[in-house]
Amino acid sequence: QAKLGEHEHELLEMNTNSGTLRQTYNELLEFKLVLSKAGSILAASQNHATPADHELDEHIYDKEVDDGNGYLLEQGIHQGASESGVRFVSGIILKSKALAFERMLFRTTRGNMFFNEASAGEPVMDPSSGEEVEKTVFVVFFSGEQAKAKILRICASFGANCYPVPEEIVKQRQIFREVSSRLSDLEVTLDAGTQHRNKALESVGSQLWRWILMVKKEKAVYDTLNMLNFDVTKKCLVGEGWCPIFAKSQIEDVLQRATLHSNSQVGIIFHEMDTIDSPPTYFRTDKFTNAFQEIVDAYGVGRYEEINPAVYSVITFPFLFAVMFGDWGHGICLLLGALFLILREKKLSSQKLDSFTEMAFGGRYVILLMALFSIYCGLIYNEFFSVPFHIFGKSAYACRENSCSDAYTAGLVKVRDPYPFGVDPSWRGSRSELPFLNSLKMKMSILMGVSQMNLGILLSYFDAKFHKNALDIRYQFIPQLIFLNSLFGYLSLLILIKWCTGSKADLYHVMIYMFLDPAGDLGENQLFWGQKELQILLLLLALVAVPWMLFPKPFILKKLHKERFQGHSYRFLGTSEMDPDSEPDSARSRHDDFNFGEVFVHQMIHSIEFVLGAVSNTASYLRLWALSLAHSELSTVFYEKLLLFAWGYDSLIFKLVGLIVFAFATAFILLGMESLSAFLHALRLHWVEFMNKFYHGDGYKFKPFSFATLADDEE
Repeated sequence: QAKLGEHEHELLEMNTNSGTLRQTYNELLEFKLVLSKAGSILAASQNHATPADHELDEHIYDKEVDDGNGYLLEQGIHQGASESGVRFVSGIILKSKALAFERMLFRTTRGNMFFNEASAGEPVMDPSSGEEVEKTVFVVFFSGEQAKAKILRICASFGANCYPVPEEIVKQRQIFREVSSRLSDLEVTLDAGTQHRNKALESVGSQLWRWILMVKKEKAVYDTLNMLNFDVTKKCLVGEGWCPIFAKSQIEDVLQRATLHSNSQVGIIFHEMDTIDSPPTYFRTDKFTNAFQEIVDAYGVGRYEEINPAVYSVITFPFLFAVMFGDWGHGICLLLGALFLILREKKLSSQKLDSFTEMAFGGRYVILLMALFSIYCGLIYNEFFSVPFHIFGKSAYACRENSCSDAYTAGLVKVRDPYPFGVDPSWRGSRSELPFLNSLKMKMSILMGVSQMNLGILLSYFDAKFHKNALDIRYQFIPQLIFLNSLFGYLSLLILIKWCTGSKADLYHVMIYMFLDPAGDLGENQLFWGQKELQILLLLLALVAVPWMLFPKPFILKKLHKERFQGHSYRFLGTSEMDPDSEPDSARSRHDDFNFGEVFVHQMIHSIEFVLGAVSNTASYLRLWALSLAHSELSTVFYEKLLLFAWGYDSLIFKLVGLIVFAFATAFILLGMESLSAFLHALRLHWVEFMNKFYHGDGYKFKPFSFATLADDEE
């Protein structure tokens, strides 16, 4: 701090002196310009003619007049000034203000003045602002002291700088030489000051960051010490804070060593306190799990000892991304990008990156898992840049006839066992490709959505069990599980049975008439024996689950509250002057904290939100089907309309252009925009559909005192 303050004082003094010298230098430059231009104007006014161009130059004072004109001119000026009493004021003003300045002078003096001006030529450095501006040199001829006072006030109001120009040519030449000499001296002084300042800045620059970091550490220490309080005797400081349980013994050892190193006569007492405040939340993460934890924390920091969704998001998040981005060719491209970031992480972590690269580098392991799952889902979809391959054996379908020329029109027949893994490549290009993939991906999306929502409800059970909250288990977890599975769990069961049996039942019809006509005959839509009775039972359970969620919990909480404080509202007898509400921690004040209306409204909102959300969240998972289909079709369009179209020409240039356009479209649209779209949709599914079943996210982070974070801290 002392070194930094010393250098800071020196630099401030240098800047102040340099600024003063620079202002003086600019003023002298203006004075020199006014001497040159005003002298020419005065010479022209005495000769009653416009001066020649060479006389307007500033070097007229460097030439000796050998024909006597200088003497006559000098004598004429003196005589004119002495006999007629005409005086003049010379100066320089902004070119933009010159016209208004002249008009104001004319009106103020009522025309009793003569205004002459000459352009400064090149832009001039303004002494007050230090900026280059266009200016005009002026000379105002007048008569009388009152006119002089008015003109000077107008010059001051317009920001014009007035400089004294003598009438005699000899004095003008003498002052011109003195100003030029002074300007040369100031240039030398300014150059020397600039060099000295640059050397000082170079010496400071090598150690500035280390000094700033040292000052930050000192300020952070004192800022933390300011949070401590004096004890009753005011002889020691008492501080209260949070620390992880696993670090307790480590902190005690550090405090003991600090006592020994400081030679303190009084030891440091480390005591564990009981508090009703909620502790901060801290999760130990590494470079692999940190990005997933940041995704969860962006939704909200968990409460203390609340279940952490990041543990499950490590798998579910990249998998749901891959369901929408399934193409093992695109997955390989993502994998190469992730491996590049991982292999160069030591070098990249020490560099300053732009915002996009820094975001990609921070989520390099998320991209790695997304790429691996995309390759897996791409193998299931059997798509490599939308092209199917016979990787796991031959297709289960063949042409009806020996010739395959009409395979797309006459159709295919099954000739062997099903394709061992993923979608059969023969579906590609067939007439039933789109209906088949639509049905497959839509049903698959529902199954995944119901599974993940059930996982969220199941996690709410473990969270309630950990906190020993039996009310949430009985009147929240159980009815929610019953309601969701009575409707959409049953739909998932029907999908699985239809896949296994090959039935042609219309599941839309089954689910709609489950509500409209529960006792109606199913006919061709019956998938198993006892289906109608099961549907009636499930519908009744769903109807019972709604009031089960809504009513019992608020009334039970009210009853428990009354039993807890029954008889506690009685007080000791006292005088009538005693205020029954004077004790803030009394049983009465605690008794008034419970508001049955608020509890009931909160439970009603929660129940309605879950019932409506069960429908909307299930429908929201259909985005898995929609984005997967859109990604597949867009990839097909690029492959067929760009690559194959260009490959149909014999020209090498056409093929090369088609390949380049296909590569750019794949890189920027499919790998760039589509991956970002799938990422955002997977993020929404986790935040809204999955985490709201069990995660509150209204805690606060544990932020320990650390010197390591001061380098990145801007405050």
